[in-house]
Amino acid sequence: MRTSRAEEFKEFAAVRASHLYRSACLLTSGDVHLAEDLVQETLGRMYVHWGRARRIDNPAAYAQTVLVRIFLTHRRRRSASERPLAELPEESRADPDDPALRMTLLRALAQLAPKDRAVVVLRYWEDRSIEETAAALQVSPAAVRTRCVRALGRLRAQLGGSIAELAAR
Repeated sequence: MRTSRAEEFKEFAAVRASHLYRSACLLTSGDVHLAEDLVQETLGRMYVHWGRARRIDNPAAYAQTVLVRIFLTHRRRRSASERPLAELPEESRADPDDPALRMTLLRALAQLAPKDRAVVVLRYWEDRSIEETAAALQVSPAAVRTRCVRALGRLRAQLGGSIAELAAR
């Protein structure tokens, strides 16, 4: 019995890990190392409670919710804003191998508050409904709508006309 549960979890993790990683990258504004840590923590917590996962209607959505909650908990920690660097950057520059649009959007997402970023990722990247997003973040649907409007307004203010120029390339 225990072996089959472990095999079921391995299969689940293999299928969902890349999706969780993409979402974590968006939540962390491109910090791939933190994204990997968040996914690993999410899968670890899912494994511990995997026996109960059979009672969950949608384990994939539950894993996504766990990921967002871990991200928000991490952001609340005082040490979460510390970023060790090998050398100090002279200026902010995008990796030449990455598309300009992706880098611009990741920088703009990084400027949002963690809860605003979580709302934008869940609503527009994960394509979740307002109610699903509210349940994942444990807030009211009205709070999700308010955060969406404010976050999108901040993104528009940051990106201005540059987003249309980048998308046209």
